[in-house]
Amino acid sequence: MAAGTATLGPGRPNVILVFADQWRAQATGYAGNPDVRTPHLDALAAESIDFALAVSGCPVCSPARASLLTGQYPLTHGVFVNDVCLRPGGHSLARLFAAAGYDTAYIGKWHLDGHGRSAWIPPERRQGFAHWKALECTHDYQHSAYYAGDSQQKQYWDGYDAIAQTREAQAYIHSHGRQRPFLLVLSWGPPHEPYDAAPPEYRALYDPASLTLPPNVPASWQERARRDLAGYYAHCTALDACLGALRRMLATQQHLADNTLLVFCSDHGDMLGSQGQDKKQKPWEESIRVPFLLHWPALGRTPRRLEAPLDMPDILPTLLGLCGLPVPAAIEGVDFSGLIRGGPDPSDGAALLSCPHPFGQWWTGRGGREYRGLRTRRHTYARTLAGPWLLYDNEADPHQLRNLAGDRRYRSLLEELDRWLQRRLEAAGDEFLPGHRYLERWGYATDATGTVPYVE
Repeated sequence: MAAGTATLGPGRPNVILVFADQWRAQATGYAGNPDVRTPHLDALAAESIDFALAVSGCPVCSPARASLLTGQYPLTHGVFVNDVCLRPGGHSLARLFAAAGYDTAYIGKWHLDGHGRSAWIPPERRQGFAHWKALECTHDYQHSAYYAGDSQQKQYWDGYDAIAQTREAQAYIHSHGRQRPFLLVLSWGPPHEPYDAAPPEYRALYDPASLTLPPNVPASWQERARRDLAGYYAHCTALDACLGALRRMLATQQHLADNTLLVFCSDHGDMLGSQGQDKKQKPWEESIRVPFLLHWPALGRTPRRLEAPLDMPDILPTLLGLCGLPVPAAIEGVDFSGLIRGGPDPSDGAALLSCPHPFGQWWTGRGGREYRGLRTRRHTYARTLAGPWLLYDNEADPHQLRNLAGDRRYRSLLEELDRWLQRRLEAAGDEFLPGHRYLERWGYATDATGTVPYVE
């Protein structure tokens, strides 16, 4: 590792950010799921800070990842659809930590380059990450490619890619010296479909017929939902084992265990038949809610549950705040580090939901629509270009079975939430235009399903 003068200490920990693709908040044991087996996550939750209302406000892959790395909303950084390039330059997670003396590393799925899902990504488009073993995007988890460093030679992970990527993360940590702290991002592709691609020993754990379906899965979806959930949970358990291996490795070196801030999260969720829907982009709980656990011994090991709605743009400023680093003015997310340390909630109590342009499985030909909304501690509200669309009381109706938007008894609540939403949109500079206007503004061309075409 490069020499440097920065030293480790309680105010400057190593940072490991582990995140999965499409892991919904409901798919963990610690969240109360009776079927999925996540013993290592459950153990982590037992000594971590749990942001129980963490949200992916623009719940689709590239927009969520761009917001995580920049601390900005999709209409600011411009990645509001998949398979476009997050423009080089500007503030990013890696650049900001590198400027503070951190070594930076990225391992796994990227999905922010937009130049082909199997193409080599040059250093100037890696948003400041130095150590690099990554690929733009693949869901062929048993034959998964990557590029290492500056080499344009395609290589392949051995076996199930998440296991191999975790071993690579362990090797990076093991070989890293103690002169400088490090920021390591480990980005897994599962539990995103294909749901039948987990290693066989994990698939054998789940019988579709024995799974418990939430009441918001319609009868016509139940057979498919059981089959998909069995494979999805198999991925989750495989990833849980990876997390366990990573934590065991950290525990073997006390200076690492004591001086490492570990975050586990996901970019967005997965409907998996709930509401008669699949995948993501939608404003329902299964799509927008994600797990978010933060563990750092300097903050204590007593579990804490925080119900402040944390969104993807909030992750970067919160990590900066915890590490004692300044938050640039261009970052739009909220710094929750004060709340984590016992202070007040700095937010207004809501996460902003956004689908600037529906595409793919959510394009207009399949019922998709542009929307903006709020997820507050209790309610979900969303409006489309035509007006109010959804209103749920998530406390009284956790499976969102009853849309209150058309019920006159809740008109005053709806109007209050709509005014709240409008204030948030104005603060974000979001005009809530038709999706094609944003495509034109950013120069993106799409196909008949509203999708930016890509090549594998």
